[in-house]
Amino acid sequence: MSMLTPPGMGGKYRITGDVYPRMRRPHRRRRIVLGAAAAVLVLGAAGWGTLQLVDVFSGGDGKKTTTAAGRGDCKPAPKATAQPAALPKPAQITVNVYNATPRSGLAKSTADELKKRGFAIGKVGNAPAAYDKKVPGAALLLGAPTASKGAFSVLGTQLKAATTKVDARTTADVDLIIGTAFKTLDPKAAADAALLALNKPKPVPGRC
Repeated sequence: MSMLTPPGMGGKYRITGDVYPRMRRPHRRRRIVLGAAAAVLVLGAAGWGTLQLVDVFSGGDGKKTTTAAGRGDCKPAPKATAQPAALPKPAQITVNVYNATPRSGLAKSTADELKKRGFAIGKVGNAPAAYDKKVPGAALLLGAPTASKGAFSVLGTQLKAATTKVDARTTADVDLIIGTAFKTLDPKAAADAALLALNKPKPVPGRC
């Protein structure tokens, strides 16, 4: 036994001077490394589980929900493809006033009132035989097909109960044939408001 050999250590632990005993590495460091790795795994699993729970209770993808909430269900109003043609002014519409009822004086009084409201007056008298006592409504507006694009609408603001019909004429004048149910033109204030609304239509809102 060598003098360097501690007491009680013999055999393979005996130090001979040229061979040193190989001591085993302690197991404490290995346990620390394994414990740290296990802790990382546990924390990762806990974090993933938390994210899953948040996703379930929030109803899905948060980005999609936010985008949908910001955009809403409304759709933008459709763009106009072309500007509508300007409506004629009352002074640009020549109105022929005919009385198709047995009551006398209706054609003249109605024509006078339309003239006060700015319309140009043409012929005034009894209705042609084709319409005399054959207009059961309040009035009939009769004109060329082009009248339906403006003149009928403007003149119709003065008597909303009037109906319209086109014929084969090529002139721009319009006939107002007074019918059996006629009493009077609409009040001027109401007619003016209807004419103002006709020239300034409301914008089309978005669809929701």
